[in-house]
Amino acid sequence: MAVRIDADILIPGRGDPVSPGTVILEGGVITYAGPSSSAPATPGVESIEVPVVMPGLWECHAHFVGLDRPDITTQMTEPAARRAARAVGDLHRTLMGGVTSAREVGGDGLDIQPAIAAGQVEGPTVYGAGRILSTTGGHGDVHSIPLDALDTIAHIGMLCDGVAEVTKAVRLNLRRNARVIKICASGGVMSEVDHPIHQQFSHEELVAIVQEAGRAERFVAAHCHGLPGILAALRAGVQTIEHGSYLDEEAADMMIAQGAIYVPTRFVIDTLLGQEDKLPRYAYEKGQMVADHQAGAMKLAISKGVKIAMGTDIFVSGDLYGQNSYEIKLLQDAGMTALEAIEAATANGPDTLGSQAPLSGQLRQGYDADVIAIDFNPLEDASGWGDPDRVTHVWKSGVPVKAPK
Repeated sequence: MAVRIDADILIPGRGDPVSPGTVILEGGVITYAGPSSSAPATPGVESIEVPVVMPGLWECHAHFVGLDRPDITTQMTEPAARRAARAVGDLHRTLMGGVTSAREVGGDGLDIQPAIAAGQVEGPTVYGAGRILSTTGGHGDVHSIPLDALDTIAHIGMLCDGVAEVTKAVRLNLRRNARVIKICASGGVMSEVDHPIHQQFSHEELVAIVQEAGRAERFVAAHCHGLPGILAALRAGVQTIEHGSYLDEEAADMMIAQGAIYVPTRFVIDTLLGQEDKLPRYAYEKGQMVADHQAGAMKLAISKGVKIAMGTDIFVSGDLYGQNSYEIKLLQDAGMTALEAIEAATANGPDTLGSQAPLSGQLRQGYDADVIAIDFNPLEDASGWGDPDRVTHVWKSGVPVKAPK
């Protein structure tokens, strides 16, 4: 059944806005997107009139793990079914906030996506990484848990050391149909012992990961705070840099030359800084340490013209899911124009998956009919981002999943 959307403003994701604009959906794809004056007639199809229509958002640094507090060790002690039940709610909230596609860089998305595809769970389409590759003692390790116990308890990380082990780890994720490979190229904030600046994985290990993923046409996403890890990941051919807190001009120039994409995740930094009472002490202190550097890295990357995709790194179950679009405002605060920030949140998203990417993130004929409508003009006012109630309509594959009551 066809859907016709007539909007005061059509924002295509990449390119100039059209006013007024019309989008027509049929059979799960967009059959027309452009000026209303040129739109084909749609006899018998009632027009849905909205202020603004645009592509569904892409969340490029997602985690659906169902943690009820910002402490990674809790995933080791809670039943997986309980966490999965929370994750189902988080997926629904994410979709209602306008995110129709999520690149999940570690979590339970690979297991949940088949249920989403079957219509048994409501959420964005999840392009999952499976388990995060980490060195022993690295950011994907759980340092307070004995190593022999980690071998028997499922958790978000997969420890691997040396070329043979990292190659096997990539293959294990590919066996589960991982759509991207996630690695920890530096230390992190939410892990207990490692330092955010220190590089993790050797050059030889990083090259092996990228090459093995490349044989299956998968991109590698690298968690990196410190500059040594950022540079090492880029020299090995990693395609996306996550967080990038200590990114400098040399790294930015390398990213531009190589076509690498930056996913800053400012949302999570801002959120963690307000949760001193809930975070493990080591995590709060490390968050404080990287925050200002990360803000500067975002501004530098934007000013240099590094390609950016929106990601939030939300990982604590609850109402933060659905507020993902607040990252668009944060991108604008760091120097992006409104249209550039929207492009980062839509058209640039599929690019983080390389040749495996779907036709998505733009209002163009033949693209997936993942479309949202909002009740504010984001070209003039960014204050509506982050409020899921400002997203009035959501169509996923042309099917309405959110509409005014």
